Amino acid sequence: MAKLSSNQRAALPGLSIEELSEVVSETLDVLPAIRTALVIHPDYSRHDFSDSLAPILYRELAQRGLKRLDTVNAGGTHRKMTPVELEKKLGLSKSMHPLLGKMLNHEFDDPAQLEHVTDLPPEFVSEKTSGNLQEALKVDVNRLVFEPYDAIFAISGTIPHEALGYSGGTKIFFPGISGPGVIAMLHWAAVLMGIPRIIGTVDNPARDVVNAGTKEIFKKIGSKPIVSLNMVYTADSSHRVIPNGLFTGVDFKGFVLAHREASALSSTLHINYLSEAKHTVVQRLPEMYDEVWTAGKGSYKLQRPGVLAHGAEIILYAPHIHCFHSNKTMDAAIRQIGYHGLAYVLDFCARNPNFDKNIASHVINVRGFGSVKDGKEDFPFSVTLAMSIPPDECSAVGLGYRDPSSLKADDFTGPGKLWIPDGGQWLYAFREPLLPPVLGEMT
Repeated sequence: MAKLSSNQRAALPGLSIEELSEVVSETLDVLPAIRTALVIHPDYSRHDFSDSLAPILYRELAQRGLKRLDTVNAGGTHRKMTPVELEKKLGLSKSMHPLLGKMLNHEFDDPAQLEHVTDLPPEFVSEKTSGNLQEALKVDVNRLVFEPYDAIFAISGTIPHEALGYSGGTKIFFPGISGPGVIAMLHWAAVLMGIPRIIGTVDNPARDVVNAGTKEIFKKIGSKPIVSLNMVYTADSSHRVIPNGLFTGVDFKGFVLAHREASALSSTLHINYLSEAKHTVVQRLPEMYDEVWTAGKGSYKLQRPGVLAHGAEIILYAPHIHCFHSNKTMDAAIRQIGYHGLAYVLDFCARNPNFDKNIASHVINVRGFGSVKDGKEDFPFSVTLAMSIPPDECSAVGLGYRDPSSLKADDFTGPGKLWIPDGGQWLYAFREPLLPPVLGEMT
């Protein structure tokens, strides 16, 4: 059996194609012959270097006797990617890469794609959610992973994540290619635990649940190598992706170790520290976030204590966004419940017990926990959309509106203001400013 963690490489300002190739080559050196392989990869909402890494993997496998490489997009509950988007994401095309087979989307709402593995017991779920959830968690996964491939490769990226602390690693299996119930419960559990407490932490109960579910999936997959290619990346001023790290591991323990190493690097790159609370923050969201469902990260990542002054305004600026969710059913559900705090949503779900907990989680994450005073919701900050969603539709779901054409970066500089040009991707935290030493203490 291959060794558990075969390679790691990190460099600032970035890794070259040659260095990435060395990591992949040395990782493959410990594996048996691979004729057929499945690659699981991130979707359009991750601005990573999959388009450099996947061609390297293809080339290295082809040199070792590969016959067919299939791919599947681990999109969770995001929209499907088009064939053109899949080719661009992976830097692969059937015209240039003759061994490339099927390029598939994981369709979370298609039961025919899923296979049930086991259930995590309610006692375990209760323990990890501090008693907030006391039900078994179904572990299901896209049945592609049980097809007779010689190996499975999981390309993932690690940045701070609202529900799991850091993205990447085992998350790409569970819930990345799991069913809607899994995704909903995991996000709901994270909300009940508190997003500001989880985001940017390596060890947390939500990650424990994901690891436990993935471990069961790996057991059912059996003895074939399952390889993690865990990316860490930043972007330059021209939005060009810089590969800062690639951490590889084989099988479950290798996944966990590679993710831990990637998270350690991410913690030095993706957390921006502020020395004053902000009263107005504009998150200028890139086009890869093409619905409020994903653009909501611009709110999640500003909610750590001390980042926002009381009464602050978060402005999610994305003129290209026209909907809350591209899935009409989910868009309608968001409009039904609106964006509210925990107490309101708990009451709503009690009255509507079949309401999608994934959507319930999303609206809380965007709006914040808040509180209820004299029967009215009270929040420490407001959320405003500067998008192509009309003012009346924003108001109907409890969010503010600004005309996108009225926003200019120069108007959001100075004390208490912050303009984030590549928004939604970096976590913000408060750091007490260093005080000058007292004169009598100077030496």
